Order: sequence, then C-alpha cells, then structure tokens
Amino acid sequence: MPTENAKLLIVDDTALVRALLSAILARSGYTVRSAEDGFSALAAIRRQVPDLILSDLYMPGMSGFELLSVVRRRFPAIPLIAMSSAFSGASVPPGVAADAFYEKGTAVSYLLDMLEALIHSERMPAIEHSSAPAPIWIPGNGHNPAGGPCVTIACPECLRTFPQSLNEDARSIHETDCVFCRALIHFAIVELADSALPLEKKQPAAGRP
Repeated sequence: MPTENAKLLIVDDTALVRALLSAILARSGYTVRSAEDGFSALAAIRRQVPDLILSDLYMPGMSGFELLSVVRRRFPAIPLIAMSSAFSGASVPPGVAADAFYEKGTAVSYLLDMLEALIHSERMPAIEHSSAPAPIWIPGNGHNPAGGPCVTIACPECLRTFPQSLNEDARSIHETDCVFCRALIHFAIVELADSALPLEKKQPAAGRP
C-alpha cells in the first residue's frame, strides 16, 4: 500500500503533540486524523476505519492501554503503535496490545520507519509470535469491604460483571476465571492519572515532537 494512500489516526490528549505529529506525518504523505482520547478515537474509527493507529498510553477518559486492547479485539487487522514518555526503549511495554512502540522525545525518523514497516508489511512478526490475548485494562480505583484494592471485571464472553480483589502487584498482568461462565480472563490495571510523570522525559531536539 503506497504511503500516500495510508489513513493514519493519531490519538493523544495533548493538542500540541497532535498538531506536530499531524503536520509531520501529513508532509510524509499520510492522510491524518487525530483524536484526544480513546472515546473520541473509537468515534473516529466508526466514521472511517484507519489503516494504522498511533496512540499515547496515558490519557484521561479512556487510556491508550484500554483503546489499543479494544481495537485489537474488534479490528485485529489494524496495525497499532503505542507511544509514551513513561517507558524507554523500542520494546512494546508488557500487556500493551501494540505492534510497535515509539518513545516520545526520540527521533521522529524512528517513528517514520515504524510506520513504513507496518504499512508495507502484511503482519509484523511481533504480532504473529504472540498467542496471548490482549488483556482487559481496568481502572484500579475500587476497594472491597475489607478496604483492600478491588476492581469490577466485565467478562468479554458472557458480558456479566463481577468484583475481583487484587492481591498481587497492581502493575502485572492478572488472570482470573469468570464467576459465571468460567472463561479465562486476562486483565491489567490502568492508572487513571500519570501526574508523577512529566509529559516528556527529555527535551526533544529540533524537529522532534
């Protein structure tokens, strides 16, 4: 698929990041749309399914963790790139349903290379080698009667909800059986706010978003 025919959806809650990336990628030949969070991204997908999605991870409302997991389940053919300043390196963070990862503040050329590889490839090896389902990302802001951390899980199989106490590291990927249909559910906890982390870990060099 020629780059100039590729439809790209950028999802980021920072208007400046959306504007800069949109301008850079439009000049590179992509047809670019943008959304400010996961909910608005899903609305944009309903209007027109993109060829590729580039999403920030930490956003209010519906985070990128949740958005990418939903898109991977509903539209498994769409290549997904996660981006954040909260993680470093080129590896996709554990549990994130993405085919590639772009660290904010690094060279835009890395991002352009990722986009080209995904657009011109039928499927990236990073997707094919993993058989684990995308986890459900759940806001971790509840407590059980004893005061311990608790979440409400919606089973993707039977669609019924049930409470689940948390006794492990809140950052890990969890497994549990649905109390109704006994389906195995993978889930993880998403932080609703990332106030402890700066928007960018480092000052970007000239020409970087």
